[in-house]
Amino acid sequence: MTAGQKYVVGITDHMIGKPDLEADVLGPDVEIDFFASTDASALTPDRLARLDALMVWGARLQAPTIAHLTRCKGVVRYGVGYEKIDLAALAAAGIPFANNPDYGTEEVADHALAMILSLHRRLWEHDHRSRGHAAGWQVHSLKPLARSNRATVGVVGVGRIGTAVVNRLKPFGFRILGYDPGQPPGHEKAIGYERPERLDELFSQADIVTLHCPANAVTRGILNADGLARLKPGSIIVNTARGELIPDLDALEQSLRSGHIAAAAIDTLIQEPPGDHSLLTAWRNREDWLAGRLVITPHNAFYSDHAAIEMRRNAAKTVRILLDEGRLRNQITDES
Repeated sequence: MTAGQKYVVGITDHMIGKPDLEADVLGPDVEIDFFASTDASALTPDRLARLDALMVWGARLQAPTIAHLTRCKGVVRYGVGYEKIDLAALAAAGIPFANNPDYGTEEVADHALAMILSLHRRLWEHDHRSRGHAAGWQVHSLKPLARSNRATVGVVGVGRIGTAVVNRLKPFGFRILGYDPGQPPGHEKAIGYERPERLDELFSQADIVTLHCPANAVTRGILNADGLARLKPGSIIVNTARGELIPDLDALEQSLRSGHIAAAAIDTLIQEPPGDHSLLTAWRNREDWLAGRLVITPHNAFYSDHAAIEMRRNAAKTVRILLDEGRLRNQITDES
């Protein structure tokens, strides 16, 4: 970079106001081009061609857009997931890509634990049904209702967030199973969980299954109709990871209606905002058969005021390191 010349960093869109915090982190030698749009057609070729780096939030980055990133040294996503990013097209263009995994770990783990405890204690069901109790009160306790130390939680994916969930579960006395082929032997001893050899062992034993794995070729549809059928009857499922892990709302509805699944808590859906579906209609209308058994939050498990700042700072720091040192931390090379 010659004297007086500035780097140009593009930001496709942003969930929280203007990119002033990013500007502070990136420094005075960086010009920010803020597209303020998730629409790929708004990312015009002339503006893309100027960029030394690109930061992405909700925009879909595919081959036609990537073709115009002729000067770009790297693409950084604000979030953890990268389903909307065409990694193959970036690789073909010689542009490295990084996600932003080191923020919001505490928030997602807390969110998952809140869902686990609330569904295990049947809090939302009791809240719904208590409104109609005209006679009696304590006699209306729902059954079955097990102690925490008599229940088993299966954690699918024991990375940063899964480990944080395990650590939060332990004081409650749950038996904890953890499945993650990516973790080395002995990880379970260091963290403190039991490690089944096969996922089906976890499914068949867990009273509660909580998902903390990425969506990739191995995990997509992990709880499709077949996966749901393999769960222990009467189990609870929690998903604060990826919508693609539970892609079939028909199968989920059938499992909830039959009672094979006692309850489900979901923070991320395959379509957001969710469209029309009979299960979602029952949820929206608080239909008696489902009320308190299905909890949906608007993909905000990651969020706190502190995490939002951490997310933005960390993503901008990644770009600053790229510009200064030519290396991209948290680089993703494939979907394995």
